[in-house]
Amino acid sequence: MRDDDRDEIAALNGKLDAVLDMLERVPGLSRAPSARTAAKFWALEGLRSRLDDDEGEVMLVGAVALPGGGTYDWQQSASVADLVAGVWANSAEDLSALGHPVRLAILQAVAVGQGATAQLADMPEVGTTGQLHHHIRLLLSAGWLQSSGRGHYAIPASRVVPLLACLAAVTR
Repeated sequence: MRDDDRDEIAALNGKLDAVLDMLERVPGLSRAPSARTAAKFWALEGLRSRLDDDEGEVMLVGAVALPGGGTYDWQQSASVADLVAGVWANSAEDLSALGHPVRLAILQAVAVGQGATAQLADMPEVGTTGQLHHHIRLLLSAGWLQSSGRGHYAIPASRVVPLLACLAAVTR
């Protein structure tokens, strides 16, 4: 191939790239999703492919290895119709338990393997032993913690991914 031909092909490729870039900026013009976009939404596409209705479904999925030990594979779903029709106020206690910085610090400590009462009591933000037990009681009642032995606590397996999903949902 001659150098002139190579230069002409390179110029045409440059023009083609410029046209494709312009087309991507045209409102309402849809193109087939790129491999990168398709890979980004693989879970969403899998969910859409199994939906039977038009209302949709919400799904929590996670494959987690916590720093404190334990691996968790979790999948949970609910139909939008059921969620919207449900009594949201019934979730207030469980959500409220997460709405305090000390309780979140306790859950974080437990997630990284510091679930002994003595370790939790040493946390500066906890306050008195009475305050620690108050927060632990609320977390136990809401199901975010469970006793894993005398004076030791763990996050129940069924709550690990939902807890992390709650944190991911409010991360800005």
